[in-house]
Amino acid sequence: MQTDGSGSNGYCNPWHPKPCLCVRDKKFYFTAMPILKEIPPTSGWSFRLQDFFSLSRKNYANNLAGDFKTYLKADYVEITYSGTAALYFIFESLKKISPKRTVIIPAYVCPLVALAAKKSGLRIKVCDINYANFDYKYSALEEICANDSDILAIIIVHLAGIPLDFDRLNALAQGHEIFTIEDCAHALGAEYKGRLAGTLSDFSFFSLARGKGLTIYEGGALVSNKKEYSNILKETIEKLCHKDYLSEILKILELFGYWFFYRPLFFWFVFKLPQVFWKHRGNDVKAFGEEFDTDFDYHRVSSLRKFFGHISFYRLENEIKSQRQKALYYIKNLSGINGLKIIQENPATKAVYPFLVLLFDDIAKRNLVLETLDACGLGLSIIYVNPICDYAYLKDSLSFTNYDNARSFSSRQLTLSTSAFLKDKDLELIIGIIKKLLNQ
Repeated sequence: MQTDGSGSNGYCNPWHPKPCLCVRDKKFYFTAMPILKEIPPTSGWSFRLQDFFSLSRKNYANNLAGDFKTYLKADYVEITYSGTAALYFIFESLKKISPKRTVIIPAYVCPLVALAAKKSGLRIKVCDINYANFDYKYSALEEICANDSDILAIIIVHLAGIPLDFDRLNALAQGHEIFTIEDCAHALGAEYKGRLAGTLSDFSFFSLARGKGLTIYEGGALVSNKKEYSNILKETIEKLCHKDYLSEILKILELFGYWFFYRPLFFWFVFKLPQVFWKHRGNDVKAFGEEFDTDFDYHRVSSLRKFFGHISFYRLENEIKSQRQKALYYIKNLSGINGLKIIQENPATKAVYPFLVLLFDDIAKRNLVLETLDACGLGLSIIYVNPICDYAYLKDSLSFTNYDNARSFSSRQLTLSTSAFLKDKDLELIIGIIKKLLNQ
């Protein structure tokens, strides 16, 4: 197949129309798509004027922290500057509770998880994941816990909104007197055996960052259902958290910018254009926004930004329903294709699917699908560029042995958007392209 002079790898001059594989009369061909179309890769919400007047909000509290408390039936909730800040406060609180100083994280996770531990001065042990999903490789995890008496906590990451096997992880943690911390950055509303993610463990945190569904542009929520830890968490936050009026004004302006640009017509300029620029410079880490350091902020969130989160909270159930419908439609139509695995919710769980993850047996075919659909502006992306051990700025901070599964997973995965901006015809086009490319 040819791309009409635009190149066969799917990347193009950012100032020219994008080549896209399209369908007509059951035949596939490349055509130019308008530059002004880019579906967000995750199911972030855009603000709506009717949110200010919705009667549905009467079922929730009168503030964002109260909304979380009511929804999760949680004992303690604090709205924080970011999910990373929430995790940092948890680590700092745990240092007051236990003399242990080592945390276990999965080998495929957001780099900010490791940076929060690093900022707290904790040692970080990396455990490999399974070959075919996000869960820990339990033989490796059990070995780490059995051979190291310094383990303070295990981070349980409900990646892609899919709850992990909490009972198994919790039994292992309790057997070695280890705390559990749920990373629910993608999993607000996910369920495990009838219980909401974020209510299962000793501590949990959520992300309210841009693109994460419910958002205040940059934000997080720290949650604990253990009453005995509430005061320690409060004391930690009071000591560490500060006001930064200038930074908060900037975040308010960015929040309004998000409302304007987070739509297919303008999203290309703020998301894809910088990504294309850094890809052409050979910096995929920066292209996907994964260049971080320990100098992250954790100042107090203004009442105005909390208010914006509060007036949107009532939409949570309907938005999750929409995300799941799109994900289940993908699953129905892509299941059974040779060489393709779809990472789905486990029995007795309910995933929220902010995006759907595909796993390919053949890396070359994965790359072909990625490059083709990436050029179409239909929200195709990847989760993280690297396994956690392959970020240059983290290597000196991690203790790890074998992470072959995570490295393989990283090279074989891609994500399909469940954004509300996707229309039925977009879903059909995505499915048709994948089927065509995998059956060549």
